Amino acid sequence: MTTHATKISAEQVQVHYGDTHAIKDVSIGILDNTVTAFIGPSGCGKSTFLRCLNRMNDTIDICRVSGDIKLDGHDIYDPSVDPVQLRARVGMVFQKPNPFPKSIYDNVAYGPRIHGLARSKSELDEIVETALRRGAIWDEVKDRLHAPGTGLSGGQQQRLCIARAVATQPEVLLMDEPCSALDPIATAQVEELIDELRENFCVVIVTHSMQQAARVSQKTAFFHLGHMVEYDDTSTIFTNPKDPRTESYITGRIG
Repeated sequence: MTTHATKISAEQVQVHYGDTHAIKDVSIGILDNTVTAFIGPSGCGKSTFLRCLNRMNDTIDICRVSGDIKLDGHDIYDPSVDPVQLRARVGMVFQKPNPFPKSIYDNVAYGPRIHGLARSKSELDEIVETALRRGAIWDEVKDRLHAPGTGLSGGQQQRLCIARAVATQPEVLLMDEPCSALDPIATAQVEELIDELRENFCVVIVTHSMQQAARVSQKTAFFHLGHMVEYDDTSTIFTNPKDPRTESYITGRIG
C-alpha cells in the first residue's frame, strides 16, 4: 500500500451562516492522489465544508469561516492569497453540468487564457486536447470543437466541465455531487473518469450515494449535523465503522 502525502490539512474549521453554526470543529488531512468521499445526510455540512477548500464560501456575504485550512502547508485564507489563483489550483465541478454558452473549445480554453498558461495558439490547442482527453470526452468532440458546449448530452456536459476544471492544471479537484443529475450510464462513465483522475490529482467528492462512495473513493469522511463524525479508509467505514452514528447511516437507519 503506497502512502500518499497530505495535500490539504484542516484544523478546527468552523463555518457560520449568520447565526447558523453549519460546520463544527472539523479537522482532517486529505491525501494527494487519492479520492476522498464526503458522505452524510442532506444538510449535514459536507458541501459547505467542500466549498471552504477553494474559498467558494467567500462569495456568500453572511458566511464566516474560521480555523486553519492549508494547501501544501500554506494557509489558503491568508490575506495575501488571491482566491482566483487559488481556484486555478483547486478546481471545482458542480452538481449540475454548467458549460459556458461558448464552443466546446472555448469552454476548456477559458481558464488557461485567463491565467496566461499558453503562449501561442498551438500551445492552447494542446492544453485543450490534453484536458478533453483527461475528461474522457476527446474522441466524442474532436470533430466539433467549435459547436456549443450546451448542445452536448448531460453526461458529456459534465465531462466537459471536468475537462474545463483540469485545463488550468489544478492540483486538487473538488466535485459536489457530480453525478446527481446524470443517468446511470453517464454516472458510470464519470465514476470511471474519477478513478483515472486520482493518478494526477487529489480528488474530493461529495456524494449522497453510499454506493458511489464505496466504488470510487479510497478514503471516506462521514458528516452529521455539522460534525465530521468519522474519517477512515473507505472499506473500514463501510464494513467496520467505529462510531454508532456512522453505522446507523450506512445501514440506512438515519439519513
